[in-house]
Amino acid sequence: MSKLITRSVQTHALPLLDRFLAVRRQTEALAEPLSLEDQTVQSMPDASPTKWHLAHTTWFFETFLLKPQLSDYRPFDPSYEYLFNSYYEAVGPRHPRPQRGIITRPGVDEVLAYRRHVTEAMVPLIAQSNATDLIELGLHHEQQHQELILMDIKHALSLNPLLSAYAPEPMPATTGAPISWLDFEGGLVEMGHAGESFAFDNEGPRHRIWVDPFALASRLVTCGEYEAFIADGGYRRPGFWLSAGWDCVQQRDWDAPLYWHEDGIFTLGGLRPRRAEEPVCHVSFYEAAAYAKWAGKRLPREAEWEIAAADVALDGNLLEDGLRHPAPADGEGLAQMIGDVWEWTASPYVAYPGFREPAGAIGEYNGKFMANQMVLRGGCAATPRDHIRTTYRNFFPPDARWMFGGIRLAEDLR
Repeated sequence: MSKLITRSVQTHALPLLDRFLAVRRQTEALAEPLSLEDQTVQSMPDASPTKWHLAHTTWFFETFLLKPQLSDYRPFDPSYEYLFNSYYEAVGPRHPRPQRGIITRPGVDEVLAYRRHVTEAMVPLIAQSNATDLIELGLHHEQQHQELILMDIKHALSLNPLLSAYAPEPMPATTGAPISWLDFEGGLVEMGHAGESFAFDNEGPRHRIWVDPFALASRLVTCGEYEAFIADGGYRRPGFWLSAGWDCVQQRDWDAPLYWHEDGIFTLGGLRPRRAEEPVCHVSFYEAAAYAKWAGKRLPREAEWEIAAADVALDGNLLEDGLRHPAPADGEGLAQMIGDVWEWTASPYVAYPGFREPAGAIGEYNGKFMANQMVLRGGCAATPRDHIRTTYRNFFPPDARWMFGGIRLAEDLR
């Protein structure tokens, strides 16, 4: 069994086939509101065109499953191995990431034909294959790209002077809740994934760690609270900032979260007034850390976050809810741990004790990125519901803002 993932709970082919087809349909549904031009544009080197996401997720199944396991499989187009490889050095050379937007050919229709070709070939493979683990990895990989489709097209549409909407944004049913603090005693605890369900390799192995007593805020930091930080000179006072963060403020003219406009905010539903009670979103780690320092608190460490989330239901404002934007908190107790925004932690993205990368190209999935990144937890409003776990470790560079990143505060109890 691959070390990259734990064995799937699926016990026969039909449920896995149903899931495979549902995930493939969901990816294509996310692209449906977009024009052909929308799906080709690349707004910055860190983002990718929607068309590329559609093709790359298909390339993954073709490269790691169909080619090695089906002797009679014929690739849709051999040149796609180069065009749609992302970062797998062991597979071979690839088209440069910053230049994905200049790939006007193949067009969207041809990419969709490529998807059909690979999806149809995967159906008999799923029925007869013993590579369930790798198929599950491919599905979770595609779900990661579903979130990326929304992240990346949001950035592209935000740069259009028309500030066009991806799709209408429904009003959330929640209206906000006061903040409170929940205490956790810590101690010698275990963290990391355990059991037989799917997990990425970077979520394990499960291991022991000492955690001092701490408290966690009951909900996320809101736009209204973040506005107070700005009004108090938050972006003009270097004392709140890490050195590299202050460099970003100075060099990139940061004075508010990404997508903020005067009194408005750009969402996937277009430009609308900002709501004081909704969680602040699209802030970098540097901004999150500066806000926490201004507030007299700190960001949680990822072990603290995981301890607090141990009994949390895997439910919240996620992709299937259709809001595509964080919603105000509701109710009492520990809220918004799952969904709404990925929560920045104070923890660098490093390997857990005992971590070993799998052999071969699949081993490049996570391990080689364990430097100069920070961990985020909890999923966001663009994360598929059956993709998230409390052990899930997302990671981004500390200056990244275009993903759905937000803030939860923590403090020491001793």
